[in-house]
Amino acid sequence: MSNNLRLVIVALIAAVIGGVVGVFGYIWIVGGDGTASAPITAPTLDVNAVPTANPTQIAEQLAALNAQITTLNEQSVAQQATISAQSTLLAAQPTTEPTSETTAEATTETAADAAVTEAAASVEAQAAAVESDRRLFRIDSTASTVTFALQEDLRGVRTDVIGTTSEVAGDIVIDFAQPSASVIGTIRVNARTLATDNEFRNRAIRSEILQSSRDEFEFIDFVPTAINGLPETITVGETYPVQIDGTLTILGQAVAVTFDATVTLASETQLIGSAQAVVNWGDWGIRIPNAPGVANITETVTLTINFTANQVES
Repeated sequence: MSNNLRLVIVALIAAVIGGVVGVFGYIWIVGGDGTASAPITAPTLDVNAVPTANPTQIAEQLAALNAQITTLNEQSVAQQATISAQSTLLAAQPTTEPTSETTAEATTETAADAAVTEAAASVEAQAAAVESDRRLFRIDSTASTVTFALQEDLRGVRTDVIGTTSEVAGDIVIDFAQPSASVIGTIRVNARTLATDNEFRNRAIRSEILQSSRDEFEFIDFVPTAINGLPETITVGETYPVQIDGTLTILGQAVAVTFDATVTLASETQLIGSAQAVVNWGDWGIRIPNAPGVANITETVTLTINFTANQVES
């Protein structure tokens, strides 16, 4: 081998090593140390705000009202038929004296009036139910966690990758008189503070994957749009399964996501619960750079929040 060839080979190896070191150095520096820019907060809810019914709630109320209307119409038709039959019998009677049929007609009309009165009372009762017992709960970041989980081949070994942070905030309003009117505010997570068991991976997440080292992408927001499956009553110690629809914003991209959740009223002043969703990280345009020794990363990621929320006096 000539000296010139050796020099070329050495130069190529040096270039490759320099390139790898340069990439690693860039990721290490740009990724930063994961320090949050400020303590975690989220938009707050007004416990006294008039709740807006979600589409499922509106559909259920319309169905109930339609059923009531159908029942009243059927009762009205039956009552009219009875009155018509009694009128025919009265016309056939030769006397003008009051008869049992006349009394029956009056009784039928009284029954119709009673049905209308009962329906009106039902409407008034539903309106009174809006006078609700609403309480504001706020997520306690010291007792809550958010995690993501996926798998990869790391140097030929199938490996679970789990990232965790306690930097999560959000408000929940529970309406104890009318649980269907309960609402969940924006749930905010500081993506910059997510950490796995590998510091280089953490810096790659912050610099290249979630880009959370950039101020505009530091936070991930989940904005709920509907809570499905809420119970008719809420009791201390009971656990309730619900589904929470909403939009999850990562890297500035908002994507519809549904979380399967369970919520427990641990005491009169504390809520505990968890929620989980499996999503495709590519839906947000996330790109995972190639790294030596890393392969076969799963295309889906499991997102989980375990939370404790304490009542806030309004």
